[in-house]
Amino acid sequence: MQPQEIELLIHAAFDGAIVQVQSDDNTHFAALIVAREFAGKSRILRHQQVYRSLGALVGNDIHALSIQAFTPEEWAAQQG
Repeated sequence: MQPQEIELLIHAAFDGAIVQVQSDDNTHFAALIVAREFAGKSRILRHQQVYRSLGALVGNDIHALSIQAFTPEEWAAQQG
């Protein structure tokens, strides 16, 4: 599985999101997602939303996934 494929799947689930996925071995991935849909949600709920967008790939083609999930406001604060 290529990082770009995962980015497309996450983009489809989160309208207008910023999505960056990286991997050194195409089985262990790190994802950064900035999406309005995360507003008011706990870290666990945000991760569950991301896992849902990837379905059965998690645990199969995606062996491990590290997630950083921010709202646009949280991301702006991180940058500044």
